[in-house]
Amino acid sequence: MVSYGVHVSSLADLWDRLVGSQPAPPRLIVLGTAVLALAVIGPYRSWRISRHVVTIAHEGGHALTALFTGRRLSAIRLHSDTSGLTVSAGRPTGPGMIATSMAGYLTPSLLGLLGAVLLTSGRITLMLWAALAVLAAMLVMIRNVFGVVSVITTIGIIFVVSWFASAQTQAAFAYFSVWLLLAGGVRPIVELQRMRRRGQLSNSDADQLARLTPLPGLFWVAFFWIGTVATLLFGGWLLVRQMTQGWA
Repeated sequence: MVSYGVHVSSLADLWDRLVGSQPAPPRLIVLGTAVLALAVIGPYRSWRISRHVVTIAHEGGHALTALFTGRRLSAIRLHSDTSGLTVSAGRPTGPGMIATSMAGYLTPSLLGLLGAVLLTSGRITLMLWAALAVLAAMLVMIRNVFGVVSVITTIGIIFVVSWFASAQTQAAFAYFSVWLLLAGGVRPIVELQRMRRRGQLSNSDADQLARLTPLPGLFWVAFFWIGTVATLLFGGWLLVRQMTQGWA
């Protein structure tokens, strides 16, 4: 078993460790982490905890898209009830606002797909450190205490695993995280429509998009659901296929 909890003697060593490929994990890790992710997403109590990861990705998607479309990012808030809010300034209508509103529900699944691509090329450490970089950038814009604590805790866990854990522990953590994002991206869409049907979420992303476009909110819920399910299936296929082929 290879251990990565070792001293890095130079920047060259650090770079090699970051971009180098790691050995393919046992099949049990790939399948076991998938089962574990589904087990965590299913029950309400464990979902209330794991959903915070999905919320971080959701709000990060809003924030990144706002920046890419020329909007001015003002604040990100993460709440203990697993909700979140991203505030940006700019035109209240138009392509930039539409793209920013669209991004939230799709981002967890898309990040999971990106993670699956990195894992299937053996870049486990690179995937973990890329997550650290994104979370550190996001932390600068967090504007409430719970959000700061939540993101710092996530950063700490990822850093400890990526720096001190064995290769197989890193692999198990990375695969679990990717499965969690892929599968966890779907459940909020179901919850979204359930709350909309009860009249409890009149200002959701889907309803904002309905006001920004000629398309009704139900269309956008369906769009989110199809997008996240398709990403789950494709990302899952990549991970399962990799078990039979090894690293590319």
